[in-house]
Amino acid sequence: MTTSFRVIASLIPLALLLACGPESDQVVFTIQADRFANAEWSDPVSLGPVINSSAVDANAGLSSDAHTLLFVSTRAGGLGNLDIWMSHRQCLSCDWEAPINLGAPINSDAIDAAPTMSDDGRRLFFYSARSGGFGLGDVYVSHRVSTGADGDVWGPPVNLGPDVNTAANEQGSFYVHEPGEPNAFVYFNRPTAGGSIDIYRVAVSNDGEALGPAVLVPELSDPASFDQKVDVSTDGHELLLSSMRAGGFGNLDIWRFTRQSAQGPWSSPTHLDAPINTPDVDSQPVLSRDGRTLIFTSNRAGGFGQQDLWTSTRTPSGH
Repeated sequence: MTTSFRVIASLIPLALLLACGPESDQVVFTIQADRFANAEWSDPVSLGPVINSSAVDANAGLSSDAHTLLFVSTRAGGLGNLDIWMSHRQCLSCDWEAPINLGAPINSDAIDAAPTMSDDGRRLFFYSARSGGFGLGDVYVSHRVSTGADGDVWGPPVNLGPDVNTAANEQGSFYVHEPGEPNAFVYFNRPTAGGSIDIYRVAVSNDGEALGPAVLVPELSDPASFDQKVDVSTDGHELLLSSMRAGGFGNLDIWRFTRQSAQGPWSSPTHLDAPINTPDVDSQPVLSRDGRTLIFTSNRAGGFGQQDLWTSTRTPSGH
């Protein structure tokens, strides 16, 4: 990977779960701990030229019904640097429609990335390097004011404060309400004094406020590597992580963790191998709510630009 790709990859960690269906953060699924234990991923395919461009297109996320896609792009028409864009489709087999820029106040002339929504779609968390924060980049939350024919209207972003943000660079935000937990969590990454980039999480209220200091998640963090971004499955039994840790193909790769219950310890990671991972950048995984569809960022051959969005599917064991 060239130096430019390393810089881009470090700037745009993401995870996102956008929900535009149920109005409750509590979603219950009764499924076995590892229903995809023997499942194989299909050969990834590009999301195509409507979503992907000659610029950077990355940091994807799906709504609960998989009809809405958010992602980050440096394409023309933004407010500057990395912006957050949104696309819709009318059905699961329909084509994605032309993306629209979320505009101000979500986007600014700085880096705005890693969008992730609460399950009810009313709170949008994201990372931004805009002025007025605590450090190089901070995690913010914005509340949806209204929804109309012209799209959602978002309120002014609010910094999550010193329990989350420091003088360093907090990135890669991902919101999830794990089953059995009284509060939701926002996962993110932060550089350490030892030179690694590790995974942290903080409990958040229904208003998106941090409930105490963020804590390191040691099971997910390699003290000798760059751990970029997580995605936790709806049932809380599976986690995907993009990382540069040893044992991969030499770049940002996607790794899989599992656990027997939503409150149990995570397993040792398993490298996804081919066809998901390649010697190129393969990162920023996002799962659909049924766990069957993966969207991720890659600069592998066959794309349209510097980094593109790709998708792959799998079938649960026994199906």
